[in-house]
Amino acid sequence: MIYNIYHKTEFNYQSFVSFSHNIARLKPKESEYQKLLEFSLEITPSVYESHDFIDIFGNSNTHMLIREPHQSLSVIGKSKVEIFPHLIDGHIEYIKSNSITYAQALQRLGNFQISDLQAKQFLFDSQLIPSNVLGVGEYARESFADNRDLFEASHEFMQRIFNDFEFLSGFSDITTPVAEIFEAKKGVCQDFAQFAISALRTIGLPAKYMSGYIETLPPEGEEKLFGVDASHAWFAVYIPNAGWVEFDPTNNLIPREQHILLGSGRDYHDISPLKGVVMSSGNSQLSVMVDVRRQEEKKAPLIQSQTQSQQSQAQYQW
Repeated sequence: MIYNIYHKTEFNYQSFVSFSHNIARLKPKESEYQKLLEFSLEITPSVYESHDFIDIFGNSNTHMLIREPHQSLSVIGKSKVEIFPHLIDGHIEYIKSNSITYAQALQRLGNFQISDLQAKQFLFDSQLIPSNVLGVGEYARESFADNRDLFEASHEFMQRIFNDFEFLSGFSDITTPVAEIFEAKKGVCQDFAQFAISALRTIGLPAKYMSGYIETLPPEGEEKLFGVDASHAWFAVYIPNAGWVEFDPTNNLIPREQHILLGSGRDYHDISPLKGVVMSSGNSQLSVMVDVRRQEEKKAPLIQSQTQSQQSQAQYQW
């Protein structure tokens, strides 16, 4: 299962930028379930100085220093990624067979266990995801009874978000508070992921933000246009004694071969594709273009392109 990914982020500035620092995160993360076959980064204008580093969450970062005066900045990441669905299936079965109850998880996380230490950093509030938002914990606990299997509870929790929240493009942006998303029960994939993480952390479970891509295909008989895909977000919850397991509440499914992981962190800020500081004046305009295509087209599932309203469960949304 091989995907070719094109991700372009472009800023156009009202005035000339004389100096800028930026960090790009466009290199997909490698894991036992995902292999990076090729990657290139194209930056315009030319970079005066750059270096690559891996952050605390294991994400690839490229720091760029630009000293040439410019009115636009273009950063293009091109990747080829191979996904191993049979290994993902094996991991999910392992999680199921080793899952524990919610009460057992809280007891274990309340004590010292060296294998849980890394996961515990995802218990705390982050810049975009507070815990203890009014009503959020109560919403989550409808699924997480003390003696309920944690995998089963998490799966039901994902399904409830899918059924209770409306997919509505344009209602929010990445900084819209979790409380507002919960009250309106509307948003897009980033909102649903960050709401789920807030709820899980509120009830004492480590949860992290997963960022990447999901392929879409046009309606039958129509040709897919270049650049009509988008970034996608979902969440992962930590089950002590088993490990991390991912859930996509936007599409009501456990990520398998259709999800390509870019990176993960506490919230969107930890894995934003491009962020930086510029020396200039006036406004700027951001545009993003993403294209995701399977190299082996004959094996592609029937996935239709996303409209601005939630449609059938067979469609994939982002």
